[in-house]
Amino acid sequence: MSENKEFKRPGGELSNRPLHFIWMVDCSGSMHGEKIGKVNHAIQSTIPEMADAARNNPYAELLIRTLKFSSGAEWVTPKPVNVEDFGWIDLQAGGVTDMGNAFDLISAQLTIPPMSDRALPPVLVLISDGQPTDDYKTALDKLMTLPWGKKSVRIAISIGQDADVSILNEFTGNRDLVLQANNSTDLVKMIKWASTAAAVVSAPASPDSAAVSQRDNSNPMMFDINNIPVSEESDDSDDNVW
Repeated sequence: MSENKEFKRPGGELSNRPLHFIWMVDCSGSMHGEKIGKVNHAIQSTIPEMADAARNNPYAELLIRTLKFSSGAEWVTPKPVNVEDFGWIDLQAGGVTDMGNAFDLISAQLTIPPMSDRALPPVLVLISDGQPTDDYKTALDKLMTLPWGKKSVRIAISIGQDADVSILNEFTGNRDLVLQANNSTDLVKMIKWASTAAAVVSAPASPDSAAVSQRDNSNPMMFDINNIPVSEESDDSDDNVW
């Protein structure tokens, strides 16, 4: 077995624990053009950084998936993929914003099975620029009744001024974890932060650390919120404000 799959320690061996990271991307018509293009570029470029972050914590196996939603929702990545093997597939935009449908698909995956009882709290990163056009509330309430839904690390990236921040607040449960991107520079910065910081804080620093049991039984958000990026006005005249 490869080095990142199994570890020697007194009394036996320790296998790493799965950490599921899910991109939830709004692909409605309002995302068409620059917005979806920047999302594709930012996530594609941050995959090597996610892999580096995962290597720094060998006791967790970082598994990536992508979920897109517009008129309906579907998995772009049908099964979880190890970050070392993950490849981003560019998304196209068009249609409405069936966010509730996306929550339903997430809920179906946050049960045991298919989740392992050894898994670390999953990371859900929601990217949206608008408002749900379906019954998001019922679906979100259902998600939050699931043990893995409650324990999950939930971050939202609000694109532009038209996104319904109150709904994104409901999703994260913490206003500080709703990141506002008003231009392409903001968006790239926030996607890069969410992709690496969330994966790091969800994983235990060592197999015997007190943080393991604490994160298993409470909300796993333990990073310093002072490090969360904030939206800033760009001096670049080519960087359009959304």
